[in-house]
Formats: sequence, C-alpha cells, structure tokens
Amino acid sequence: MRALHVAATGMLAQQTNVEVISNNIANMSTTGYKRRRAEFQDLIYQNLRRVGSQSADTGTVLPSGAQIGLGVKTSAIYRIAEQGNLQQTENRFDLAIRGNGYFQVQLPSGETAYTRDGTFGLSPDGTIVTAEGFVVAPGITIPAAARDVTINATGEVLAKLDGRTEPQLVGQIQLAIFPNEAGLEAIGDNLFLATPGSGQAQQAAPGQPGFGQVLQGFIETSNVNVVQEITALINAQRAYEMNSKVITASDEMLSTLTRLR
Repeated sequence: MRALHVAATGMLAQQTNVEVISNNIANMSTTGYKRRRAEFQDLIYQNLRRVGSQSADTGTVLPSGAQIGLGVKTSAIYRIAEQGNLQQTENRFDLAIRGNGYFQVQLPSGETAYTRDGTFGLSPDGTIVTAEGFVVAPGITIPAAARDVTINATGEVLAKLDGRTEPQLVGQIQLAIFPNEAGLEAIGDNLFLATPGSGQAQQAAPGQPGFGQVLQGFIETSNVNVVQEITALINAQRAYEMNSKVITASDEMLSTLTRLR
C-alpha cells in the first residue's frame, strides 16, 4: 500500500511548511528579519511500464508508460531578501541599510558575521557594538568628548567636538554583499556567516555601485507579511488534513483485506 508512505511524506512536508511559517510569524517584529519559504520536490518514481520502451517485436513504442510517484520531500528553505520597511527611531546609533548589503560584525571567535540589524550602541570604551556587545567592523571608536555623532549615507562617522567648527571623521562603515545571499548560514542573534554557497564577501563603502546606503536614526523592520503568512498557514493545515485522510482511507482498505475469509 504505497499510499500510506506517500501520504506520510506529505504530512511531514506540510509539518515542515508550518514550522517555517510559524518562525516567520514569531519573527514579525524582529529587526532586519527576512522571511523564509519552504520549497518541495517530488520523490523518485517507480516505473510499472517505462515510457518509450517497445511494446512489440515490430518496434511499437509506448507513448506514455506508467509511473507511480513515491511522495514529496523538502528541497530547500529560501530566505526572501526583500527590503523591509524603514522605521524612524531618533536613536543616533540605529542604522538601516536602504538597498543591498550587510553590516560586518566581529565575533569573539575571530570570525566575521553579517547582519541587517542596525540597532547598535557603544561599549564602555566608546566602540560601536551590536546589542550583544560584538564590535561592528572595522571597529570605530567615538571620542568621549564628542557632543554629537553623525553617520551619513556613505557610512562616514563624524564626531562633533568642543572647540572645533567642522566635525571630525572618526571612521568609515563598510558594507558587504554576496553573489548568493541565500547561501548565508543563519546562526541566530540576527547574524549570518559566509559559506561556499554564498560566495566570498565583497566589501565597499555604502553608496558604491551595487551597495545600499546607510540611514541614521532608522531601523529596518521585518519583511514578514502577516496576511500572507496566515493564508499560507491555512493552506498548509488543509493540505496536512487531506494527507491524513489518505492514511485513514488506506487503513480502511487494509482493514477490508484483513476481514476477507
């Protein structure tokens, strides 16, 4: 009874689908979060009559054959890199990227992580850091005597000091882009690591060709659309129920066989 196995793979696939949707909904308020989408592929087929084979000695060829599918599998969970909305916060160390690019973060392990979450602050020594205290590359330190800090669209960090008319340039934020953003590995805390699938990071100042611009006093909200996610959740639930009905029907058919005398 292949239908039992086929329906079971369908239920597992829809369970994965619901898990992806639930993670999207759970992160609808997460800064810089990019929604995910589960993709599925059909499994291999059993050939009862192979298409194109000869059906007679005269060379007659089967026009269609007979193949029975064995179910479905999860092929990938894609990250949709659509720009989220920009929300004004008035916090001078909140940064948002309008366009392509990721902020670079130095992890305690020495690795470089990447993020779209620009909710930054200052460490005790005045270095710009993430909410977890990780240094934002290239490690910009704001002078303690700075009365105001401006970060322009090209990533220049300008500090206004007492006794000076012109702001002092104290650092330059660099962004990173990848040939394949979907290949980045999520490690939590809104951070990603480069992988062979993502390709090597290409670095440049914001505003360069192919790179987005930096907006001070803004954050990028999640790009999750709640209405779409709820609709997808209902569809996944219905698909799960229909696969369960197939298992019920298959079980009833097997019960009929066991009752034969």
